[in-house]
Parts: sequence; C-alpha cells; structure tokens
Amino acid sequence: MVSWLNVWIMVALLVPVLLSLTNPRGESQTQTQTQTHPKPHSQKQTQTQTLHLPPSLISSSSNLFFNERIRDGSNLDYDFYRDTCPQAEDTIRSAVTRIFFDHRDSAPAILRLFFHDCFIQGCDASVLLDDSNGNKNHSIEKQAIPNQTLRGFDKIDLIKEEVEQACPGVVSCADILAVAARDFVLLAGGPFYPVLTGRRDSNQSFYDEANDQIPRPDDNVNRTLRLFSLRGFNERETVSLLGGHNIGKIGCEFIQQRLYNFQGTGQPDPTIPVDFLGQMRLNCPENNNTSSTNEVSAFEVSQKENSHSEAGMSYMQALSSSMSSGGAFDTHYFQSLLKGRGLLYADQQLMSHVKTARLVSAYASDDGSTFRMDFARVMLKMSNLDVLTGLQGQVRLNCSQGVSS
Repeated sequence: MVSWLNVWIMVALLVPVLLSLTNPRGESQTQTQTQTHPKPHSQKQTQTQTLHLPPSLISSSSNLFFNERIRDGSNLDYDFYRDTCPQAEDTIRSAVTRIFFDHRDSAPAILRLFFHDCFIQGCDASVLLDDSNGNKNHSIEKQAIPNQTLRGFDKIDLIKEEVEQACPGVVSCADILAVAARDFVLLAGGPFYPVLTGRRDSNQSFYDEANDQIPRPDDNVNRTLRLFSLRGFNERETVSLLGGHNIGKIGCEFIQQRLYNFQGTGQPDPTIPVDFLGQMRLNCPENNNTSSTNEVSAFEVSQKENSHSEAGMSYMQALSSSMSSGGAFDTHYFQSLLKGRGLLYADQQLMSHVKTARLVSAYASDDGSTFRMDFARVMLKMSNLDVLTGLQGQVRLNCSQGVSS
C-alpha cells in the first residue's frame, strides 16, 4: 500500500513537469526528436564507497555490483527519509523560509552553489568540502577560480545544523543542498519541481575539473553548448537553465572587461547597444582592480561572500529602461537578449546560434509559462545528475568535513 501511494504521489507531482516536453514555439518537432543526450563522462564515476562490509553481507548482496555504478538518479526516491527522518524536508523548508526573508539574495546564491556542485562530477556536495579525502594540502573546489565568489556556504551549514538536531547522521549534505535550492527558487517566484532524495556525499573534491569545466561569462555559444552537452543537456535545456540568471545580480567584475577592454582590444564589446553601454558603465565604472572575467563562472550572480559591495546589475534592471517586465521569475532575461541587452557575453551569445536564438524568442513570446515549465523539468534533471546513492559515498555530519573511514 505504501509503495503504491508513493507511485501516485510521484505521478501527481511529475505530470505538470512532463507537460513541458511539448515543444515551445519556435522549436520544431524534428529538432526535439533528434536531440541526443550524451552520457555524462566523469572521473568520479569510478569512485566507490570504502565501507568495510562483513563477508556474509558482500556474498549475499547481488545488487551491490550494480549499485556501485548507477549514477543516473534512478536509485533516488520520493520522501527517502520517511522512516529515518520524516521531518527532514519540513526542517529544511522552515530554515530556508526564515533565511530567505532575512536575506533575499540567498536565493540566487544557493541556486548558483547548487549548479556549481552538480556541474562538476554530479550533485554530491563536493563543492562544500574543506579538504579532499582528508588531505588538507590538496586543492579543493572552493579554491578553484570560478568558485572563489560562491556564497551561501554558511546558509547550508545553518540548515544542516538544524537537520542534525532533528536526525543526527541521517540526511546528506547533497540532499540538503538539492532541496534547499528548490525551496529558495520557489520563494523567489520560480516554479515548483519535485526533488527526489537519497543522495550521498562525496569525500573527494575536484579542483582541476572545477577550474576547467565551469562555464565562463566570456564563453562563446559553442563552448557553452559543448560543456552542457557533455553533461547530457541539449540546446533547449541549456537555454532554460541559463534563464536562472533572471534572479540575482551580476557583479561588475564579471562584465568589466566587456565594457572597457573586450578581448584585450582596449575598447568595449562592439555588439553592445550604445545606450545600454552607457547604462552599464554608470552602474559599473572602470576599475583596474576588478577580477578577470576570463576566469569566472557564467552563473556568477553576486560579489564575494565577504564583500560588502553592491555594484552590479540584474537582468530586470537591464531591461527596465527599454520595456516593462513582470515578476522576478518571468521572461525578462530572454526579452533582454532579444533587445541585445545581455549582461554577460555568454548570455548574449545565445542569439548568435540559430537553435538557441529560436528558443530565446520562444521563451520571450508568452507569459513565462513555457520557460517556467521547462526550467522545472531541467532542474529536476540536473538534481539527479551523476549522484551517489546506496553504499556509495557517505553522510557527512558537517558539510565542510568528510567522515573518516
């Protein structure tokens, strides 16, 4: 009876999301049918749990061999903690709500933190670690250039502490980050999407991969599409994920070179409309001390966590001088790109590719329902990306510290 109840609950939650599989205006049926999803390739696929099991258990576990290799999210479950910590998701939701109303900028920060975690070797909370396999001399993801401006670690730690008080040693940091990201998006005006649980935490951090594989704000459209394709996302999914830029602020240091020294020319990006260039320069005056945009993430939405600077622009702000916009999670990001008012070069590059430009136009052409449905669908997919489950990984007691074997 319980299992059938879970099935019906999942059907009720997933039907609205699955409706987004219909083509948005501007994308042909043929293109959708012929999209391929390359199998994500990652070094971490070979990582297995170092748990010491008794011989009797090993010999009787016929599924162990397969369990160590399944990373596609199929081992996740709805309400995974219903028996071991039934209050887990309520505790996370309560903490997220309190944090959001005290710090509205936490929503884009946690969304970006979640993306950076999942994009590098899967959704396993490896970006939260302060060491790798207990080796404090090994470079970690937090130290990678694209991650040095990540914020929200303290918010995840706070949520983890409250969950630990309710259920010590049960709920993984990877699940907390995934559920919290969904709840922050919802509070920021975004769509609801179901988050399955049962992820385990990695004890390894991936510095080199984070440096090399996180999209940059100055990437051309081909590199952006290639990086997303390597993780199984097609053009439509990539464009809808980048639509997450419609909340939060782009820090000035991530558009500075585009305004004053585009590709080393000493001149601004010539594709920026003159009036918009003036507006951007008013918000982001020339500053020789800003970080190089060649080395930061395209999902950057704010300044460093220890910085008090508010300099930057949002996509709603970029659009407001040319046309009106609705709520925070609507189509204004795509409308901005249609007007040539993309803040990041990588975002505006979506208009230089036939398929992505068609998708931008399709998302911008309705009340936002197509984008919201697609965003919900692709966030569900991303949250299941290359996860650790079952006997893989571990459950950390502290999100920044692995559990010693």
